[in-house]
Amino acid sequence: MISAGAAASALVLGLAACGDDGGGSEDGTTTIKLVAADYGDKASNASKVYWDDVVKRFEAKNKDIKVDVQVINWNDIDTKVKTMIQGGNVPDILQTGGYADKVADDLLYEADEVLSPKTKSNLIESFAKAGEVDGTQYGIPFVSSARLMFYNKEVLDKAGVDVPQTWDDVAAAAQKIKDEKAAEIPYALPLGPEEAQGESMIWELGNGGGYTDAEGNYTLDSEQNVETFEWLRENLVDPGLTYDNPATTDRKTAFADFAAGKVGMLNGHPTLIQMAKDGGVDYEVAPIPGKDGPLDSTLGVADWMMAFKDGGKQEEIKKFLDFAYAKENTLKFDEMYNLMPVTTDTLEEMQSNGKHKDLEPFFEVLPSAEFYPLGNTSWDVVSAEIKKSGGKAVSDDPGDVLGELQQKAEDTAADMGE
Repeated sequence: MISAGAAASALVLGLAACGDDGGGSEDGTTTIKLVAADYGDKASNASKVYWDDVVKRFEAKNKDIKVDVQVINWNDIDTKVKTMIQGGNVPDILQTGGYADKVADDLLYEADEVLSPKTKSNLIESFAKAGEVDGTQYGIPFVSSARLMFYNKEVLDKAGVDVPQTWDDVAAAAQKIKDEKAAEIPYALPLGPEEAQGESMIWELGNGGGYTDAEGNYTLDSEQNVETFEWLRENLVDPGLTYDNPATTDRKTAFADFAAGKVGMLNGHPTLIQMAKDGGVDYEVAPIPGKDGPLDSTLGVADWMMAFKDGGKQEEIKKFLDFAYAKENTLKFDEMYNLMPVTTDTLEEMQSNGKHKDLEPFFEVLPSAEFYPLGNTSWDVVSAEIKKSGGKAVSDDPGDVLGELQQKAEDTAADMGE
């Protein structure tokens, strides 16, 4: 995500199982198998470098526990983990983009069972809450991301417009950018299959909408959501103030265009900071405009750690997770990739150590971030449907598009017993 996907360019540390099936050995050691995402984009910053260091120091303090780590690409991790599980080759610890489908299959330990009270209480509350299914936490947040509006200062200056605070401001600014030929794409609206669910939710939040109601029931075709997509079509798409076909435009395209100086404004996460700098773009960030004013909260995305019951290695898993979530380790990982923390002590450290001025606006919105309905075991399926067809709501009739999605969501939820 921030896969939200995640949040940065990514590969994955996939751990194929090594060691004997029981995890024990003749010398009395127990092996735990870890699958963890690789957020690096080259060998020198591959996450395996990070995990190998963590494991080396952990094993030095825990002579009776070995940790087995291997690598899987982000694009393949879900399929390969599914194959592992189906083949009885279940990892003990998995770090990836979602967790609720594993809860539905009764595969996971509760967070209380594999985290000490000290470690669990150190998780940022909103993120810990997002790891719950029916009031019980299973998903353990690992890294996070939040969204703000990025804008090209030179483009807005050339167009003679202020930073937008409302939807109407966005439309007016985008029109001026077009009129003044200040940017090729006044507002980048990526609703393609890479992350349609993220961009859609940001806009829906701006109109008091979202994916579910307070009880967790899907509300994809709510009046507010339909109105949101009608506004986007009438005020950004039809006037030619964004991409010709947002439904086929991915976030990576929008980010690359912004970094190339082609875009005036867009919603983005911290990964875009370095891209913009590398592209020589003089940018700033601001709260995301809503229908009547800036959003009080923004979209938050997290990647997750989870522990499997299959191997029966609860105590060994708990020792490792408590070690891995120590500030020394979480701080190192977050700083390695310029990602956002999920633990209180690391957030405080990153806010105060003076190394992360670029991230300070994101730190401010992190504790109040809104999340996908991650606790719905049907969410992964529903999210995939939104990615496939949700973007069509700005070209076709939004009531029809969102209505079809709503029916699929209700059917999926019913099939999963929600």
